[in-house]
Amino acid sequence: MDAWLTLAFLCLACCCHGTLACPALCKCYLRRAEVVCSEAPLAEFPSEGLPANTTQLTIQYTNITSISGHHLSAVPLLEGLHLYSNNLKNLSSDLLQGVPRLHTLDLTGNKLADMPLKVFHHAPLTSLVLKNNLIEKADPEWLPDNSSLTWLDLSGNRLSGVPSALLQKLPRLENLDLSYNQLEKITPKSLDPLAKLERLNLQHNKLSSLHPLMFQSTRNLTHLFLPENRLEKLSPSLFHGLDKLKVLSLDDNQLRFVQPELLDQLLSLEEEGLDLTVNPWLCDQKVEYLWRWLQKNKEKAFLVDTVRCAQPQTLAGRSVVSLTQSELNLES
Repeated sequence: MDAWLTLAFLCLACCCHGTLACPALCKCYLRRAEVVCSEAPLAEFPSEGLPANTTQLTIQYTNITSISGHHLSAVPLLEGLHLYSNNLKNLSSDLLQGVPRLHTLDLTGNKLADMPLKVFHHAPLTSLVLKNNLIEKADPEWLPDNSSLTWLDLSGNRLSGVPSALLQKLPRLENLDLSYNQLEKITPKSLDPLAKLERLNLQHNKLSSLHPLMFQSTRNLTHLFLPENRLEKLSPSLFHGLDKLKVLSLDDNQLRFVQPELLDQLLSLEEEGLDLTVNPWLCDQKVEYLWRWLQKNKEKAFLVDTVRCAQPQTLAGRSVVSLTQSELNLES
């Protein structure tokens, strides 16, 4: 009985000192120092009652519209902050000033457009996710010089370009996701500072061409995604030096043929690692290089039998790999 009374007294003491408190509309998992708030009626940041030792905080599907450094000062040991699908429109410039251990910040699915300068300063962020917001311009001044970021996700926004000055601040970056934006071009050498980049996603943009030297300094790339663009022609030297590339997606573009030597440099492609489907391949003598490459590397092409001719009409719908030399008017 004495033991039970002692335990009850300790629990009461803890509650009085706030260590077991939990904000309304939130759930607190004390053993793993995590708080999850996912109730729509929540309209303000739940500063009061947050356990001071919280290291992981998730606030999702609420009506919170703004967040400041003052709010986060309630959780100075925070390491991961996940703010999915709220109604955030405003962030303060001192946002991360009171969370010196924060390494992961996820702001997916909010209504962020313009953000203040230095908004992501003051904390050693390694992962920043701004997916599915309303951002039209990525300001280099959001980030500190020599940023610690290894993961940056800007997908699902309204970007028409990415400033070189922003990329220059990301020497440690390993993953860059710019998919589902409105990018029309990427300036030559803009990716040069990203020597450690391993994954680059440019899916579903408006790219019609790529500079021949675009990837000259990103030789650690293992995954490159370029589908759903408007690419018509690729320089034969475009992939030169990418000898670690395992996955390359070029599907759903406007490619009619590929230049000789383009694919020969991709020695590390994994099985079904190259996607060339949904392109209007012109199956005349210009397709010879692709035809011969596919004959030798069938296992590296994704759904190789669906890489089909669009023209001429007599071969439309045929898989490129199934064609014969006579059909392509090639000499033996």
